Amino acid sequence: MAAVTMRLPAVRAPLDSSAPRGGEKHLVAPGDTITTDTGYMRGHGTYVEDDKLIASVAGVVERVNKLVCVRALKARYNGEIGDIVVGRITEVQQKRWKVETNSRLDSVLLLSSINLPGGELRRKSAEDELAMRDYLQEGDLISAEVQSIFSDGAVSLHTRSLKYGKLAQGVLVQVSPSLVKRQKTHFHDLPCGASVILGNNGFIWIYPTPEQKDDEAGGYTTNLEPVPLSEREVISRLRNCIMALVIHKIMLFDTSILYCYEASLPHQIKDILKPEVTEEIVLEARQRLLDSEG
Repeated sequence: MAAVTMRLPAVRAPLDSSAPRGGEKHLVAPGDTITTDTGYMRGHGTYVEDDKLIASVAGVVERVNKLVCVRALKARYNGEIGDIVVGRITEVQQKRWKVETNSRLDSVLLLSSINLPGGELRRKSAEDELAMRDYLQEGDLISAEVQSIFSDGAVSLHTRSLKYGKLAQGVLVQVSPSLVKRQKTHFHDLPCGASVILGNNGFIWIYPTPEQKDDEAGGYTTNLEPVPLSEREVISRLRNCIMALVIHKIMLFDTSILYCYEASLPHQIKDILKPEVTEEIVLEARQRLLDSEG
């Protein structure tokens, strides 16, 4: 039988978080008055009552010139055009797929918004509609880009670039969308031998770095060859490092994940999520991030 580690509850001091650059963040709860100055404009997460700007969600107050909004600490994904997302096909409908993207409503991937196998560009025919399950079926994971937002807030996706499409072998990690840092690219080949797709919707895909890019398949042929143990260990370590960063509310991007991965190397994979080990490696990663910014 496998050994089981039993732990007694203990009061632990929170991480000594360095003061954020630019001063302390202004945290508010629903109903808190942000300002009584009528010169400010109302943004997301706020409403006006009796000439007061009041928070409608719990989160961090952000000001851009005269615009005030509240970025929720925990919320469903609100799509923005150009976002990179990872999603799961939940339903095949007429000329479209429904996709779960951690949003309030299912996202939509239209048949007209995908690349055909081989990257062929032409109008979709009735035969293509009949073969939709050959491309994507229920349960498949995909990477895609947000093309537009419908009036009800639902997101419309597209996979017209060969870097998007069906995902093969890897591990899916679900985190809060607010912890994923917006960057120019969300596809990263890490030097440790694995790659990550940091979905703006909080779905993160970790997978073995392919030896060569297979552009001939148009994103719908998946590699089902066995993954070597060494690569599975790297993926497992990355997954636990991401969860350690999430526990301590550290923003997720390629550098923070890599620093945490390197700090975890002296420890076994199964020990990374032990509280004392998590605190040690996250503190080291955070210090390296502060040093690199300084």
